[in-house]
Formats: sequence, C-alpha cells, structure tokens
Amino acid sequence: MRLQVKGKNLEVSDSIRRYAEEKMGKLHAQTQVELELCVERNPSIALNQVAEATVWTKGPTLRAREASKDMKASIDQLTLKLLRQIEHYRAKRSRRQSRGNAIPSGGSMSTDEETVPNIVKTKQFAVKPMSAEEAVLQLELVGHDFFMFRNEDSDEVNVIYRRRDGGYGLIEPQT
Repeated sequence: MRLQVKGKNLEVSDSIRRYAEEKMGKLHAQTQVELELCVERNPSIALNQVAEATVWTKGPTLRAREASKDMKASIDQLTLKLLRQIEHYRAKRSRRQSRGNAIPSGGSMSTDEETVPNIVKTKQFAVKPMSAEEAVLQLELVGHDFFMFRNEDSDEVNVIYRRRDGGYGLIEPQT
C-alpha cells in the first residue's frame, strides 16, 4: 500500500504520520491511499480536526471524511468508516458473483425463466433545471455516485455520474 499523508493548514508531525500509517495499514488490500489532515476553524465549534481520505482500489474509489476535536480520533473514525465501505463493497461483489454463477435446480439454464430484479427502495424527488456544472456540485453535496437533473439548455433529463478515473460523466437522452 502506498500512503500519502498531507497537511492543510497544519504541519503533520511525525507522531501523527506514524499513527496514520499504523491505522491506515488495516486497509492493506488497497493500492493507494491519500490522507489529508486539516484544521477547520468554525465560529460555533472552536477547532475541528478533520481527516479526509481517498482510497484507490481495483474496483471503486472510496472516499471518507471525519471530523472531531482530536486528530487521532478523526483518523480512528475515518479508518472505521473506510473499513465498513470496503466490507460493503466486498459483500456486494460476492453477492453479484454468486448470483451470476447460480444454476437453477432444473440442472441447466432455462431461457424461458426470467429473473425479476428485486427493487428494495423507490425514491422520488423534484428534477430541477440546472447546468451540468451545478449538477456536479450537487453530486458532491449528496455524496452519491450519480445525480439526475433537468438540463437547463436542452430541458431534457440528464444524469451526471462519478467515473472510476476521478472524472465525471454525463448521460443525455438521444434525440
């Protein structure tokens, strides 16, 4: 694992760097981790010690952010959050693989049988007109991998999504 520890508005001490390396070492399966430590000054809260990480894996890019009054506590919370994300991704991947390799009890795959996807949640929201750039900002605010919006130029429903390479993609209907 390659770990890059950066400080924003603070100098990262050797002890904090070693602590971060020890904690982030639990993410051993990952290829590259970028950890940014910073101090936020909030008028209502004295000082916030923030730890923010981006983990590049063979699959998805994982991101997490944690803040507390103590930098070590922020790093601990961040590590736990990333470990939960990794476990969630692994479970999701193994469910997908087991579903794809499953053979029906009849012994052979039947093309007449259709599997109905199990939709577990339905969500409705207002699709507001905005530019693609505004949609990217909204995507970052909600913390999802995609965001649906009405393009203010074409008045069509579009989807903006986060790509694995770190960029963004735009899906537009074909006319």
